[in-house]
This record gives sequence, C-alpha cells and structure tokens, in this order.
Amino acid sequence: MTRRPRLLATAAAGATAALLLTACGGSSDPKDNDKIAGAETGSKTPTPPNTSPPTTGDRPKIELPADVSLTFSPEKTGDAIKDAILQDNAELVRALDAAIEAQDPRFPALEYYTEGEGAAAAQQWVQSFKDTGYTVTGAVRYFDRQVVLESADKASLSYCADESKGYNKVVKTGEIKKTQATKNSYVAYGVQVQKNAKGVWELVKIASTRGADRCQP
Repeated sequence: MTRRPRLLATAAAGATAALLLTACGGSSDPKDNDKIAGAETGSKTPTPPNTSPPTTGDRPKIELPADVSLTFSPEKTGDAIKDAILQDNAELVRALDAAIEAQDPRFPALEYYTEGEGAAAAQQWVQSFKDTGYTVTGAVRYFDRQVVLESADKASLSYCADESKGYNKVVKTGEIKKTQATKNSYVAYGVQVQKNAKGVWELVKIASTRGADRCQP
C-alpha cells in the first residue's frame, strides 16, 4: 500500500493512487493489506498526535506515536536553500502520518505544509484512510532525496521510500495488516514545492511510482 506524495502532474484526482506521504505493498488503496508506514501500533483507539496549531512564522510541532519511525536521507546537503526544502518536506511527511493517525483530512499541520492541488491530494488520501477505518504503523525510510531549484521560490524534489516495514492498522481493533515485502514496497516520489510569504516550502503538486526500478534495493 502506498501513502506518500506523487509527481508533478498527478495532483488531486490521482492522489489516492499512490500518495503520501508512508506505506508499502502493491496497491494504493488502504483497503488492501499492503504496507503503509507511519502511524501507531499500540492501543486499539488511536490517540491523536499532540500537535500545536500553526502560528505565523512558526512551524507546527508534530509528534507521532512511538511505534512510528520515519527516517530521511540525506537530511542536509550543505546548501541552505535546499536544506530548508528537505526539512519542510520531511515535516510534510510527518504531518501526513499525523493526519492519518488523527483521522483528520484538515489536520492543521498538514494544511500548513500544503497548498492548491497538493492540499487537495493530501486531504483525499487522509480521507481514504478515514473512510476505510485504517491508520498506519511501522517504519518507513526515505532516501535518495534530491532537490532541483527552479527559481527563488519554486523547486522540485524527488526521493524514494522503503515501505517494506510499514503496514495498515485497523483503527477499531488495532489489528496490523502485515504483508510480504515485494518490489512494490519501494516507491519513487516526485513533488513540486513553492515558498510562501512565511518562507515555508509548501507542497503544491505530487506524484508517485510504486515499484520504481530506481528505488529497488
């Protein structure tokens, strides 16, 4: 199962097909027993992350359950602008998982890091989890993160996700839907970001390719 961002042209309508923001498996529908990483694994009733609402000039604080592990490589490149983009992208991914955990498509932190088509795609993806009664759990590794600056306030970002240890979890029962890792456990993501007036690099478009050759181990 997938969950992260997709590519430049796939925004809202194709969002559910491979989105955002942490999962694995072979399809992009939360109904499937695919993997999906990024949420909790413990209590039967999920506890919404403790996330403070965004305030002007401040990034929202995002806290995920202890059973959720997200890692990002590289975290920095040595270029201040690219590092800021990588940091905001990582926070977007965390916000997506937090929104799924909270079962809230309009999660404040998620709205903080998205705009336009990107926001519509993220909301649609979170709603699909809410509709099917799933959240996420496990570990997802994001790697080969590359930034291309297009202008002073626009950039594109590509990266891979290893979702082989991320899974869907039933909200009401806490049952974890584990599956075998396959080629589709590895996903390539492409996103477009734009810097807003607050200096936040917001997601504006996203697409993904599950089973992409470039992301295979």
